Amino acid sequence: MSSPGSDRRTQALNLLESLDPAAPGKVAASLDEFHSEAVEILLGFSFADVVAREGLSLRTREMLTVAMLSAVGTAPGQLEFHMRAALHIGVTQEEIVEIVLQVAVYAGIPAAMNAITAAKLAFKEDRLGT
Repeated sequence: MSSPGSDRRTQALNLLESLDPAAPGKVAASLDEFHSEAVEILLGFSFADVVAREGLSLRTREMLTVAMLSAVGTAPGQLEFHMRAALHIGVTQEEIVEIVLQVAVYAGIPAAMNAITAAKLAFKEDRLGT
């Protein structure tokens, strides 16, 4: 059992901070309220164990995440977050548009329409600097 100050937790929250500086505090508070090991288990696996791996850049991983969340279509909040995160680390709005158009071909128009909704929100926040 890892403690709230574990290296894996810290690594995961630091990577999350690189995507959105405001996210670690909110996400950690929410997950800690659910269970004391939730950050370690969920974010430790996703961010410290997988996303932090060498082999693909964080930019590429975020583009892939946007494509997969768009195609799955069941996580609109996470899709919008990852679109904003992608913009934050240098993915352009034009690249996100191209990802969504690719999603339309392989996952269908309804999935692309949902992704467009998330993209419009992410683009608006990006323009506002939030």
